[in-house]
Amino acid sequence: MEEASSPLSQPKKRGRPKGTKRSTTEEAETSPHKMKPTAAGNKKAAVVVDDKYSNWKSVVPILYDWLANHNLMWPSLSCRWGPLLEQAKNKNRQRLYLSEQTDGSVPNTLVIANCDVVKPKVAAAEHISQFNEEARSPFVKKYKTIIHPGEVNRIRELPQNKNIVATHTDCPEVLIWDIETQPNRHAVLGAAESHADLVLTGHADNAEFALAMCPTEPYVLSGGKDKYVVLWSIHDHISTLTGESTNPPGSIVKTADNATLGPRGIFQGHTDTVEDVQFCPTSTQEFCSVGDDSCLILWDARVGTNPITKVEKAHNADVHCVDWNPHDANFILTGSADHSVCMFDRRNLTSDGVGSPVHKFEEHKAPVLCVQWCPDKSSVFGSSAEDGCVNIWDYEQVGKKIERGTPNAAPGLFFKHCGHRDKVVDFHWNVDDPWTVVSVSDDVETTSGGGTLQIWRMSDLIYRPRDEVLTELEDFKAHVAGCGPKA
Repeated sequence: MEEASSPLSQPKKRGRPKGTKRSTTEEAETSPHKMKPTAAGNKKAAVVVDDKYSNWKSVVPILYDWLANHNLMWPSLSCRWGPLLEQAKNKNRQRLYLSEQTDGSVPNTLVIANCDVVKPKVAAAEHISQFNEEARSPFVKKYKTIIHPGEVNRIRELPQNKNIVATHTDCPEVLIWDIETQPNRHAVLGAAESHADLVLTGHADNAEFALAMCPTEPYVLSGGKDKYVVLWSIHDHISTLTGESTNPPGSIVKTADNATLGPRGIFQGHTDTVEDVQFCPTSTQEFCSVGDDSCLILWDARVGTNPITKVEKAHNADVHCVDWNPHDANFILTGSADHSVCMFDRRNLTSDGVGSPVHKFEEHKAPVLCVQWCPDKSSVFGSSAEDGCVNIWDYEQVGKKIERGTPNAAPGLFFKHCGHRDKVVDFHWNVDDPWTVVSVSDDVETTSGGGTLQIWRMSDLIYRPRDEVLTELEDFKAHVAGCGPKA
């Protein structure tokens, strides 16, 4: 395993409380597993974080092919790659979606940025670690701002048209935005909110985090505090307005402000808040969900609104996140407040009535907030947590003899991204640029600002086959020897 660095119950809101910067004292008061801090304790924790971060930064030129660090004035609870805009010799330009969770002095916003993604083996190793933590990156430029009605908790792009995004805020509705047609707004106090192109209704209580888009059709899935999983089809909106579905997939027909769309189905089976949802990669009608009832539930809209399979005690605490393998639809990942990631096989989900994962991945030191399969290799996935790390795993390495890396590393773990200094609330693999990741942290306890956005790509010497890497290094060694002084 290559490491980029030498209490089970948490407040449900995965960001800073609106209107305040959360203090360490407040955190102790709201969590039964945290003791009231002392000045000495705070100082000791800061030293630990600083040492860990300094160690990480010193090895960036060795472990990374490219890295960009972008300081955020306000924290963002979500980050997503949008469409590819331009391709050049040394870099690609791509859209990036993030948000600004403000204190109320200015409006909350959905931010559309243009990002220059440097191509592999272009960036000089000695330059990629020379950045100022309190500065904005020259690779990230704000393109457009949408004044969002409430803070943005989750962003999801429509795979068939990545200019269409859905957002969750602290309300029952899902908001759909056409990024290209939305006007650019100046976020000042008192400015009117932007109008969503479509509002999806159906929840009976706030739906804050659980949100997914179908990979093959313009279907939207959501979960909320009402314990419901709700399904919509944007095709239904198009058909209602035009009489027939003749528009391109993922398009939105323009109507008056505040157009609404009701659900295709409301699915009930959870007994507590639904925290995350995900479509099966091979079906528009099959999906899964996880929640604070510690359950993983599989659904099939073709046979009704009751669960197909309910996995009790998938974890020993709230389940925060779920992802379905796009390469092999048998495998599902879940991440939990118990600090672990579980991989389930849908063909054998339970044993004696409770969850029976294929493997339990344990390395995080705090609740896991996000899991996602890698689009570039079927056995690889990432996980991020409140411990400030993004861990990269390969389940095919579980049980194998470790030939390189740290001998006592957790089974399957082969890389740790430790560039964040507070909880990593979201990350996203880039399907248009192999092995490239964007991650974002809410830096409540650091002096670097509201948050940190990082775009990074580990060195290919880490994930490529060992024999291939050794051959390349031998060739390089021979080349260097041949360039030396002649006897």
